[in-house]
Amino acid sequence: VQLQAAGGGLVQAGGSLRLSCATSRFTLDYYAIGWFRQAPGKEREGVSCISVSGNMPYYADSVKGRFTISRDNAKNTVYLQMSSLKPEDTAVYYCAAAHVLSDYDPKTGTHYNYWGQGTLVTVSS
Repeated sequence: VQLQAAGGGLVQAGGSLRLSCATSRFTLDYYAIGWFRQAPGKEREGVSCISVSGNMPYYADSVKGRFTISRDNAKNTVYLQMSSLKPEDTAVYYCAAAHVLSDYDPKTGTHYNYWGQGTLVTVSS
């Protein structure tokens, strides 16, 4: 496992969680970082992605206005702040790193070089 995803847990609908993605194995400065999720019986979904520059982050329509992705290069960490959580946000959340030169797809996860182990987010109604 190259990346460590953390911060998942059980939260009531309307609540908030902050996920983190970090590694001690390499610098994230040259990698776009994406967050993906997979709920039971569903395909993996690209939730958000932040580029190397941090400009124009990607958000899935289902999370726009509720989730915010950010990066702290000094801490070699990327965060996903999740607010106004809904039961349909329940899933295992994975972070992944795509080298700046790779032709990565933030929606599908194609051409991401490294993946984390996942952290479970459960939103109760």
